[in-house]
Amino acid sequence: MVEDEYTETGFWNKIKLFGKQAGRDVVERALWLYYAAQQPNTPAWAKSVILGALAYFISPIDAIPDLTPLVGFTDDLGALAAAITMVTLYIDDGVKTLAKEKLVLWFGDDAQSSKNDSSRPE
Repeated sequence: MVEDEYTETGFWNKIKLFGKQAGRDVVERALWLYYAAQQPNTPAWAKSVILGALAYFISPIDAIPDLTPLVGFTDDLGALAAAITMVTLYIDDGVKTLAKEKLVLWFGDDAQSSKNDSSRPE
């Protein structure tokens, strides 16, 4: 079961170890999904989609290994983007604010100038 493969500790460890290497865009999308899964109004089917994408993100076995320079997180970004497309209704302004606050903490003020308009969760 997908939920068994995803752990919150695994998520935060992946972010801690590879966050800078993965880049702000990948981390931002992972955080959108993480915080959307925490919301009580997110239905079980959407949480399953989210947890599946996050399980792939934290998995040490990827289609493209994360240690591969420049393209290592491309597959992770694709999995996250696909999940975001499916659960976009549950990625609201509150979720984006939580993610942005965490991004500023990790990446500094540059995280505030997101190239993505906050009204579209891409």
